[in-house]
Amino acid sequence: MFNSVTIVGVGLISGSFSLALKEKGLAKNIIGVSRTQTSISKALELGIIDEGLPIEEAVKKSDLIYVAIPVDVTVPVMKQIMDMVTDKQIVADAGSTKNALCTALKDHPMRTRFVATHPMWGTEYSGPEAAVRDAFIGRACVICEKEKSDPHAVNTIESVYRQLGMHIIYMDADSHDLHAAYVSHISHITSFALANTVLEKEKEEDAIFEMASAGFESTVRLAKSNPAMWIPIFMQNKDNVLDVLNEHISQLRKFKSCLEKENYEYLAELIENANKIQKIIK
Repeated sequence: MFNSVTIVGVGLISGSFSLALKEKGLAKNIIGVSRTQTSISKALELGIIDEGLPIEEAVKKSDLIYVAIPVDVTVPVMKQIMDMVTDKQIVADAGSTKNALCTALKDHPMRTRFVATHPMWGTEYSGPEAAVRDAFIGRACVICEKEKSDPHAVNTIESVYRQLGMHIIYMDADSHDLHAAYVSHISHITSFALANTVLEKEKEEDAIFEMASAGFESTVRLAKSNPAMWIPIFMQNKDNVLDVLNEHISQLRKFKSCLEKENYEYLAELIENANKIQKIIK
């Protein structure tokens, strides 16, 4: 058990992480750090944190510092934290990109105290109100550059995630960002684009509301995601996102061509090939 844990950012991931730590009895005291007092007040009201402090005070009091903020501000904030920690503390992040952060910290004298993680879970919502209980059960957590972190620190973080119900995957930062582009980032771009398509072509808002099926809702759900979170992710992972986006556009062109040429036999092949995903995702 940790005597004190600081969560930097009190939103969806960090808030859910805090609730899970409390549920499992893994932390006696949880401190919140946020850019806004409004978020701190809401997190206190919801029981996500026990107190809110400035980052310098919070880090000094904590055994574990858990950073879950947009990836563009993660690098400077993490550098600030790493300059303050001792060899008795552990720092972990929950960012959706890993290469930029790992590169920024690679030569830091306290690098071994940092464990780069990405719990593969999220929703389209943000802020303290978005935090949910039992969020991580059955999900994967990626740990990057395990060999560059102190073994005890890694074992501690692994134990925490496993107690929260997650299983662990190990990757280097480049591989993580590549695979994240294919299984996460492209889903958001597709959802944003589909929402814009419907909003552009379907001018009757009532018709969208009344006729939207469960399939449409599940496909476009991610379009409600916060741009403040996703634009930095796309920026940091631009090359991989462009690669997967080009492939996605190529696949869309195949479907378009089939309809234009009335080549329904090839259209069936495309759909049947897509059906193979059910062997991987039940």
